[in-house]
Amino acid sequence: MQYVTEYRDREKAAALSEEIARQTRTDRSYRFMEFCGGHTHVLSRWGLTDLLPPNVKMIHGPGCPVCVLPVGRIEMAINLALTEKVILCTYADTLRVPTSKGLSLFNCRALGGDVRMVYSPMDALNLAKNNPDRQVVFFAIGFETTTPPTAVAVKTAKNLGLKNFSVFVNHVLTPAAMEHILKSASKNSPAGLLDGLVGPAHVSTIIGSNAYEGFAKNWEKPVVIAGFEPIDMLLAILMLIKQTNEKRHCVENEFTRAVSPEGNLIAKKLMKDVFTLRKSFEWRGLGQVPFSALKLADEFQDFDAEKRFNMPELHSPDNKACACGAILRGEKEPRDCKLFGTVCTPAHPMGACMVSSEGACAAYWRYAPKGSGVQKTTK
Repeated sequence: MQYVTEYRDREKAAALSEEIARQTRTDRSYRFMEFCGGHTHVLSRWGLTDLLPPNVKMIHGPGCPVCVLPVGRIEMAINLALTEKVILCTYADTLRVPTSKGLSLFNCRALGGDVRMVYSPMDALNLAKNNPDRQVVFFAIGFETTTPPTAVAVKTAKNLGLKNFSVFVNHVLTPAAMEHILKSASKNSPAGLLDGLVGPAHVSTIIGSNAYEGFAKNWEKPVVIAGFEPIDMLLAILMLIKQTNEKRHCVENEFTRAVSPEGNLIAKKLMKDVFTLRKSFEWRGLGQVPFSALKLADEFQDFDAEKRFNMPELHSPDNKACACGAILRGEKEPRDCKLFGTVCTPAHPMGACMVSSEGACAAYWRYAPKGSGVQKTTK
């Protein structure tokens, strides 16, 4: 584990913090958005924001795959379990997201829904093989990181000729969301005042650093791809500060040990073979985002759960008291939500940002310092 501990070295962190302070100009502010929820957890877990000068602000973006899934899509999955009586399989974080009706995939099991947690799409496919008399649906969510495994499962199901396996596809695309945030920004919104972007780590291993060139060129915003260790994050922030000071806007890759310019060519081909773009898709907090999500290509339509079960599209409002949407847009922080840490806790979440292991609210709750005002009650 020496390779990891080198990226958690206290002296290196202190040196980077001092260099950030030296490079930061006192006559201006710096606002950088970390798109990935994993980076939000890195900042909170290691207390990195406390090492930054007061005029360097990190803005949390919509990089939590469970958080950005709108309520209506979860209600569609619940309907599959309760009405169509399928075996519904999905990842753990998705199970506890509350809907407008007060239901979740987890508690709909008490109403007779057969909902199961899986670790991969192949687990769902194996359930279909072992239960030929039941329809099995995989509730697929996530960014480009989790999309290739879904593609493998669909191709395998086609090769096996499985008739009782299908996928409810909710895979979304990182660059489209980043583009939407920048396009919809006005001079008075936090997103409009961004000085740079921290590129996600896991997603970038798939799509590569070249995928962000448009943001640097067209929006004149520096992008630095960062790993998930504290040294990674501090170094990425320093690189963004230097680009901002020098009025440069290019893509830099701090996470060279895992991310290449072209990305994972095999994974990208899998996605291209199995999926095609949706014209539009609803995101929690962002609304309808053009060409931001995937659906199965014509060749694999037999495995599309939306077509197999004639699923109606549902659109439901978020809890009005929950600030999850504003947090995903970078307009608020978790502590700005009046529910945070009181009514809304990990034991009784009111919104997806508290449920997901990558959610900003979950990060603030888990790593809140003493005296921060967060009441860690689970009653």
